[in-house]
Amino acid sequence: MNQQVRFCTASDGVRLAYATSGSGPPLVRAPHWFSHLEHDWSNPAMRPWVAGLSQRYSLLRFDQRGTGLSDREAAIPSWECHVSDLECVVDAAQLDRFALLGLSQGAAYAIAYAARHSERVSHLVICGGFARGRATRGVPHEESEMLFKLVELGWGRDDPSFRQVFTTRFMPDAGLESIHAFNDMMPLTASAQTAAKIVRANLAIDVREQAACVKCPTLVLHARGDMSIPFEEGRLIASLIPGARFVSLETRNHLMLESEPAWRDFLAAMAAFYAPAGASSGAGFPGLTPRETEVLELIAQGLDNAQIAARLELSEKTVRNNITHIFDKMQVENRSQAIVRARDAGLGAKPPK
Repeated sequence: MNQQVRFCTASDGVRLAYATSGSGPPLVRAPHWFSHLEHDWSNPAMRPWVAGLSQRYSLLRFDQRGTGLSDREAAIPSWECHVSDLECVVDAAQLDRFALLGLSQGAAYAIAYAARHSERVSHLVICGGFARGRATRGVPHEESEMLFKLVELGWGRDDPSFRQVFTTRFMPDAGLESIHAFNDMMPLTASAQTAAKIVRANLAIDVREQAACVKCPTLVLHARGDMSIPFEEGRLIASLIPGARFVSLETRNHLMLESEPAWRDFLAAMAAFYAPAGASSGAGFPGLTPRETEVLELIAQGLDNAQIAARLELSEKTVRNNITHIFDKMQVENRSQAIVRARDAGLGAKPPK
C-alpha cells in the first residue's frame, strides 16, 4: 500500500512531515514518540499500526517535530506546542471532520485537540494513553532520571542493551524479530539529545481539565498488564471524559503485536465504534448521513435532545430536525423504537471487555 508524504510549516517555521494512506472514513493519528513515516512500514513492530489501520481508514499521521522526516533540529517546547502542530497538519490536509486516534503519549495531544475543536472531531479513540505525565502522577524523580540517562547514554550506540530497557517496557512478550526491529528503530526516529528532551517534556503533561471538556463519542482502550503506562491511567481517562466507553485488552504489550488476540480485539472494538471502509454506513442504516449517525449513536446511549445538542454543539432545533429525518429513514415511529433498532445494530452498547 502506498502513502503520500507532504510537508507543512508550523507557526514557528518548523517543517512537519505528514503522510496519508488507505481509503475509507478519515482517521488522524496524533503524534507520539517513536515514529518515522518511512520506516514504520518496514518495521514489524510498527507495521500493524500503519498497514492495519490503512486497510480500514484514510489514515493521516505525522512525525512530531525533532523526529522522523520532520525538522530534526527543531526545539522541543512545551507539550502544548504539539497540539498546535496537530492543528497545523490537519489544516494542511484540509480535513473538515474526522476521527482522532491518540496512542501512548499522543493521547494527551488528542484529548487537548478534541476539547478545543469539538466541531471537527467526530470520534475520539485513546489506546494505552495517559492524561498525567510521570511527574504529575507521582513517579519518583530518581526513576525518571534513570530513564533520561539511559536515553542520553545508549540511544545512539551500536550496542542495543540500553535501548532494550525501553523495548522490554513497550512489548515484553514480543518475539525476537520484533524486539530487534524495535531496538534498531529507536535511533532512526530521533537523536539521543532530542529523545531525552521529549521524555523530559512529557513529565509535566496534565490534560485532566481538558478531558472533562471533550464532547464527542469516546472509546478508551488499555492493556491490562501494560508495563509502560499503568492500567489505572486508562481508567482515569475514561472516568474523566463524559460518556467514554472503556475496553480492557488482555495483554502485557503496550505496543500490541499483529499476532496476538489483543490486537484483533482492538481492531474489532474500533470497527464497532467507528465503522471502517467496507462497512455499511450508519451501522446498518445506509440512508443516514454521518451527522445523523452521530445523533442516533447518542440517542442509543440514552441522551435526550438537550444533551445531544450540547455534546455536538448544535441547537436543539437542529437536533429535532435530525431526529425527524432519522425516524423517517429508519421507518420507526418513536424514540423507543429507534433505540431498540440502533442497539440491535451495535450502537449505544458497551464494547466487549
